[in-house]
Amino acid sequence: HVQLVESGGGSVEAGGSPKLSCAASGSSISDYQMAWFRQAPGKGREGVAYLDNNGGTDYTYSVAGRFTISKDNTQNILYLQMNSLKPGDTAMYYCSATSPANYDAWGPGTQVAVSS
Repeated sequence: HVQLVESGGGSVEAGGSPKLSCAASGSSISDYQMAWFRQAPGKGREGVAYLDNNGGTDYTYSVAGRFTISKDNTQNILYLQMNSLKPGDTAMYYCSATSPANYDAWGPGTQVAVSS
């Protein structure tokens, strides 16, 4: 099964544009449905961005127009480009992969802290 590890988080000032990466190993993610989720302190986990295996994307309303999800099948890496960050974007960010057989994998997460 695929294993995922996120990176690229850290402390960022409001308005910043970090790019998160999710490196996959153990299996190619070219046929997987991929997504980024986040969990803010005291809140439940929410879906942020989705990428299906046909290249279609979807975003939660609060990040649409600011975040972009993409994937490099050659490098087996999922990305989340985040622009115009706000303090409300502070959260632990997780990537997930769903195989054609509906097996779900999650990474351990990377923390993003946005200061105003």
